[in-house]
Amino acid sequence: MSKKVTPALKQYLEFKKKYSDAILMFRMGDFYEMFFEDAEVAARELEIALTSRSFGKGGQKAPMCGIPYHALESYLPKLVRKGYKVAICEQLEEPKPGKKVVERGVVRVITPGTYFEDESEDRFLMAITRGGDGIEAAWAELSSGDFYYASVDEEGLESLLAKFKPKELIVEEGLAGEVEKRIRELLPELVLEKKSREFFEGGAVSALERFVRETQKDFSPRLKEPKKYKGLDYVLIDPQTQKNLEILEPINDRLKGATLFSVLNRTKTGMGRRLLKFWLLHPLKSPREINRRLDAVEELKESFFLLDELRELLSRVYDLERLLTKVTSGMANPKELAALRSSLKVLPKVKELLKGFSCELLRETESEFDTLEDVYCELERVLVENPPYTSKEGGLIKEGVSKELDELREIKEKGEKLIKEIEERERERTGISSLKVGYNNVFGYYIEVSKPNLHLVPKDYVRKQTLVNAERFVTPELKEFEEKVLSAKERIEQIEYQLFCQLRSFVSKRANRITKTAERLALLDVLQSLAKVAIERGYTRPEVDNDYAIEIKEGKHPVLEKLLEEEFIPNDTLLNQREFLLIITGPNMGGKSVYLRQTALITLMAQVGSFVPAKRAKIGVVDRIFTRVGAADNLSRGLSTFMMEMVETANILKNATSKSLVILDEIGRGTSTYDGMSIARAVVEFISSKIKAKSLFATHYHELTELEGKVEGVKNLHAEVEEVNSEVVFTHRIVPGASQKSYGVHVARLAGLPDEVIQRASQILSELEGKKVKELPLFRVAQESKLNYQKEETELPNEVEAVLREINRVEISNTTPLEALMILAKLKERVKELKELKVWK
Repeated sequence: MSKKVTPALKQYLEFKKKYSDAILMFRMGDFYEMFFEDAEVAARELEIALTSRSFGKGGQKAPMCGIPYHALESYLPKLVRKGYKVAICEQLEEPKPGKKVVERGVVRVITPGTYFEDESEDRFLMAITRGGDGIEAAWAELSSGDFYYASVDEEGLESLLAKFKPKELIVEEGLAGEVEKRIRELLPELVLEKKSREFFEGGAVSALERFVRETQKDFSPRLKEPKKYKGLDYVLIDPQTQKNLEILEPINDRLKGATLFSVLNRTKTGMGRRLLKFWLLHPLKSPREINRRLDAVEELKESFFLLDELRELLSRVYDLERLLTKVTSGMANPKELAALRSSLKVLPKVKELLKGFSCELLRETESEFDTLEDVYCELERVLVENPPYTSKEGGLIKEGVSKELDELREIKEKGEKLIKEIEERERERTGISSLKVGYNNVFGYYIEVSKPNLHLVPKDYVRKQTLVNAERFVTPELKEFEEKVLSAKERIEQIEYQLFCQLRSFVSKRANRITKTAERLALLDVLQSLAKVAIERGYTRPEVDNDYAIEIKEGKHPVLEKLLEEEFIPNDTLLNQREFLLIITGPNMGGKSVYLRQTALITLMAQVGSFVPAKRAKIGVVDRIFTRVGAADNLSRGLSTFMMEMVETANILKNATSKSLVILDEIGRGTSTYDGMSIARAVVEFISSKIKAKSLFATHYHELTELEGKVEGVKNLHAEVEEVNSEVVFTHRIVPGASQKSYGVHVARLAGLPDEVIQRASQILSELEGKKVKELPLFRVAQESKLNYQKEETELPNEVEAVLREINRVEISNTTPLEALMILAKLKERVKELKELKVWK
């Protein structure tokens, strides 16, 4: 730009320098204008026209785009959801004649973590810094006011990030380099704000509060009192387990309803929806607290008439927490206060309804339930039944609230009557029957006369405006009347706005009480949701205690049971101190993975306080749930599929306890058969001897089934398959014993491989299975070698003895098809090496 700039552009550039990392929306009259690079970005992202504007004579044109000021709420989310910060620069005064530029100021900076008007999703803002015990974290959801803090290690931080998925992270610069890479892997779209050590003076809680004040300024919402996040009170669920069990989000994005949350969510309020999510990610470890929840769910389930009445009442309650955020930030409009009023109206009925229940948790809720009748009465006294959206144009305060307001309204109403009288009198005086008195914002009140009647216009009429078919005039009487009526209208709007602000302040001062009531309603909403699902799905109450065992009779996968059209095949699960490590074999698509996951989900549901999809369930509480179910390459970390598998397995073996539930699916499949089987067996032995965790281990390594009776706690199960007329039928039943076949060729046929490939594979498999292991060349070599050593009365070298022992193990085992050949191929390579080293004769 040229050195000479207009005052408006100079003002814009000063603000842009201060908010260089944000898109600056600069209020100019009825529009928010954006210039230069901001305009190019906004035009592209908002799909609006990019134009240009010249500042001053001969000045260079600047790229420009704009949006109407009243449409801000429809455009702003589009920018924030794409990770942009937006600074709102308002006009702080009305334009005045002779003044070159109006006073402006940035009134708020909206960031991905502070945009609390977005009701489509939860938007957590998190701050982290170095603390005495590791990493100090604080996080808040501004729209609801939820506010937590905790001290965690790096693993704990990953767990928090996975559970709460913040949209924005404020991180101390010194810590950023250490954790940024891993954070980016977990949440690639997270917006990172690096701040100095001084910014974090006072800790993460203070830094988060400071960031909210600095960005939201006069619109800062009230946050709840920071609550210490007590992770040890809950079952620990790591990010991988959360993902594998599809608790809140499906692995396949196209299956939106394929989550545990979708199955259990019959909540009626926004507060209940958020609390249910929290419960699902934070199952309890205390049998007493779990059973208090189960008692409440059971009583609601049995009292189905009261349950339906409660659901109907809750359906009339808006999201009190988010409404309160709008109120305390000074952004609530009359419609939102009316929504608050209608929500509060049902509270006495909710409290009365609660008196009909006897369980401890519901009685406790009723005794602490504040019906907020004083708040409701004040809203009812002041606010009209159906107020307008805007608070500055009148029409929102009831008659009788203000004496002055009522008097001004009377003047205004009489004024409207007077207009009619003036119009009739002027028609009679002038003889112009079509004469009319009108009003617009530019000229105020006027008398309009059509052109054919202009010769009848009296001399005291003063011409004001010429139209195509008429002319407009004013008279001294009309101007005097206008001044009186318009001053009344303006004063009415001022008084109504003042009264509205007082009402909003009245509600804001009672925020603590409203928050507590909202929390009680959220609790009731989650409990009724679990009860409603239990009725609809036929779930049963689990027994939950501190015993070791998990016993599930006819359990079902809660999500698949709902999604599948055909009848779901139930299965039993028994884990106790004698049989705590179940090895499950069988073909792909036989139901092994479903069985593993449903055991974990039923356990999780029970510890949440939910009824479960089973005929009977007895759950000894677990402290952690681990899952190792498939792994994709993580190229950003430089880790292959197998390395990821090993990293996840290592995490389980380091952190699991005897009270944990461990789900392992296909350990060792990412490497060669011999290596993988060795690792899988070593993992089984380690869990058995060192951890003794309740474990389900699905595998294609049939060799592991020989561990039953040899390794403590191991019991074999398999996915049952029936062969009918040479066709394979998957029954999806999990029954005792080991599977004898893999049925891989059959699965390949179901997957759609060409018939020619299937036929050839079947032929090869038949040939391989028809060969006796003893007929393989390697066994003949081995037997001859052993005889040679014996003839020469020479002691077998250790290396040779190890190979012969392994050959013998394969010979006497039940392994005959492809997997045996792969093992023997490894041994053949070893024989060749030993011969080259002159160890093998």
